[in-house]
Amino acid sequence: MLKLDTVPIPTPEVGELRIKVQAIPLNLNDLERITGGNMMVRPELPYSPGMEVMGIVDSCGPGTEHWLERRVVAMPKGAHGGFAQYAICPAVSTFEMPDTIPLPGAAALYFPFHLAWLGLFDRADLQAGQSVLIHAAAGGSGSAAVQLAVNAGARVFATAGTDAKVQLCRDLGAHVAVNYNSTDFSEVVLAETANRGVDVVFDNVGESVMELSMKCTKYNGHYLMMGFASNKMVADEKSLVPRRIALGNLKLCGVLLAYQPPDALEFLKSGMGWNFASGELGERIMREITHLVLTQKVKPVVGKVVGFEDLPAAIDAMANRETVGRTIIMLES
Repeated sequence: MLKLDTVPIPTPEVGELRIKVQAIPLNLNDLERITGGNMMVRPELPYSPGMEVMGIVDSCGPGTEHWLERRVVAMPKGAHGGFAQYAICPAVSTFEMPDTIPLPGAAALYFPFHLAWLGLFDRADLQAGQSVLIHAAAGGSGSAAVQLAVNAGARVFATAGTDAKVQLCRDLGAHVAVNYNSTDFSEVVLAETANRGVDVVFDNVGESVMELSMKCTKYNGHYLMMGFASNKMVADEKSLVPRRIALGNLKLCGVLLAYQPPDALEFLKSGMGWNFASGELGERIMREITHLVLTQKVKPVVGKVVGFEDLPAAIDAMANRETVGRTIIMLES
């Protein structure tokens, strides 16, 4: 349950920033923080959900003093704590947001465009003339991926769950858009590609579309595992069949949005065997995204803007798949 409470204003530690929050973009992963569902790291109760914020840096921990009073987007410490007036965020997961990009759109840029960029370009090396299938293309990362792929000169196949969302995909530039509730998207993709399939599959849905999506992946194509929206419980299950991947002759790529400083990168690799993106890469992506927005090549997709008191209802709408683009919670100045 969500319960409004008054708590002490937190103090940033070494390498951390305190952000006076102006806007909170909702993320699908916020649901697990609320329902107690599948989480990679389970915070100790009580805690505030919220894994993304936008606002002004009003206090700096040691080593981060140069961030003071900057306008930023950020991921809170531990990927929670953002449903609040003040949030503590690691500097490595914080990025400056130009004043020339106004709210609420500025708050909608970070997660979806960084995630889409990491998948399409860092993993799949998407090139002009190639083709890409993007699932849940009317959502946050999906709508970002459609625009980035179109801007890169790729042919975009998009799927969405209603006719209105399909039209949004077309408006964003998708060349072929399919309502997956009424049409078999794999038949459309294969027919449109002379049964060869697409160069890249951008799959942020997971289990419910995986088999048909692999069927749509071209020889030597990239299959991007972006998320598990259809069933988060399988995220930690042994569910992939090696022979199916071998028969597909495809490149299976994991994509996770999380930036770490150099010392943490080494620790996570040696201790856990995990690979994370560097803060330097995040800075490069942010520069490219803001440039594309300012030159009107891409745009944030904001479906709804509500006040802080309406946050629980907005979460319900997201859980019921009633949203498009991003829902932005605005806090009073």
